[in-house]
Amino acid sequence: MSQRHILRSPAMWVIMAAWVFIGINGLGAQLIPGNPQVYLTQLPYELPPQQEYEPGGQPKPAPEALSHQEQERLESLVPLLEGRQELWAMGEFVHFGKHSVPFVTKALKMPGARIRFNAVETLSMIKDPSAVPALLEVAVNDKEKSRIRAHAIRVATRLDFTKVIPAIEMMAKDPNSTIRNTAVFEARHVYLKEILPIIISVIPDPEQYVSITARNSFWVLTKFSGTIHDWEISTPEDRQEWVKEWWAWWEKQKDKWDGKPVPQKAPEPTTLLGVSGA
Repeated sequence: MSQRHILRSPAMWVIMAAWVFIGINGLGAQLIPGNPQVYLTQLPYELPPQQEYEPGGQPKPAPEALSHQEQERLESLVPLLEGRQELWAMGEFVHFGKHSVPFVTKALKMPGARIRFNAVETLSMIKDPSAVPALLEVAVNDKEKSRIRAHAIRVATRLDFTKVIPAIEMMAKDPNSTIRNTAVFEARHVYLKEILPIIISVIPDPEQYVSITARNSFWVLTKFSGTIHDWEISTPEDRQEWVKEWWAWWEKQKDKWDGKPVPQKAPEPTTLLGVSGA
């Protein structure tokens, strides 16, 4: 099959004809007396002249205060956070930095999920903590879409984790399991002792993946993992029993824990298989 494919290829026919032509000419050159032999040589090659690279100018820094024209400009950019020019509009807001926050937060209440999500993303790039209250308002709004709420609490936690505990506590009790999972996942970035009881309260969650996320977040903050249990096949009743270990640990450590992990030895298995019963 491969030979047939090669013979049917026009390019291969051209290459073969060229080799035959070169071979015949070379043979003929040797047979004809007085005919000089021909040798293939490579002609000297010089690189084309390279253009000199001139770096562009430095970007203009953001102003210390906005003029009236600049305020009107930012106001007009808010609707553009959704559409073909959204990336350009986001870049403009980022350029003006903290001055853009009051304008971008207006987009958090505008119709259209994409413009609200882009507003949260823009605030994450601006990195100004003054946006945290507006982000938390979005995060706890049960009428908002889950992905926007999750992104809002994520950005708010990165900007100022000291202000997100009330919002995480509300989200940890949300009917939506995705929101509960996001809340306890972001809790691992909150280095305050008030967050630990909230995480413990979610360990017996009816949804297994939410429970495991809460357990993992608690371990990230404290390095306490409890006795070995088989969480993959656990039931809500199992987790209700197991969470007592975390509450017992907290009662002993709540006056000592200062946001730094407490050294813990690896837990010893309680059964031969390393799985404890409820």
